[in-house]
Amino acid sequence: MSERSIKVLLAVSLALNIFVLGAAAGAGYMWRTQDGQRAGAGDQRGLRFAAAGLSPEQRKAFRQALAEARRQSAADIEAARTGREEVARLIEAEPIDAAAVNETLASVRQADMALRGRLEQAIVTFATELTPADRARLVDGLRGRTNMLRRAREK
Repeated sequence: MSERSIKVLLAVSLALNIFVLGAAAGAGYMWRTQDGQRAGAGDQRGLRFAAAGLSPEQRKAFRQALAEARRQSAADIEAARTGREEVARLIEAEPIDAAAVNETLASVRQADMALRGRLEQAIVTFATELTPADRARLVDGLRGRTNMLRRAREK
């Protein structure tokens, strides 16, 4: 075998290895991205589709009520996101300032509770306009969401 054919075989082998590694990395990235989307869809789906047993018009009204509550809570959502980023930064710092972490966590919980309160109020307001049978279907959907979240935490 000549030196040139050895170089060609090495180049082909190197190219093949790079291709295989790139394909494996790409597949892993795609799987991780899709898994993250499925997990995020699960969280969204739980509340958005809690009204799945209702009529299309009622489901639309329910989603609109939730969207309005989220719009009203935009500042709280941003405060919670920023607070979580700050907690991560504080935990990475040397030394850890436990008091600052706890204070920031308290503000994150407060923002989360404000959002949750608005969402719960939107659900209650929406439910007051439903018939007893429709309210029962909504409650079943909300219980299904609770069960879904419980199963997700257990995994």
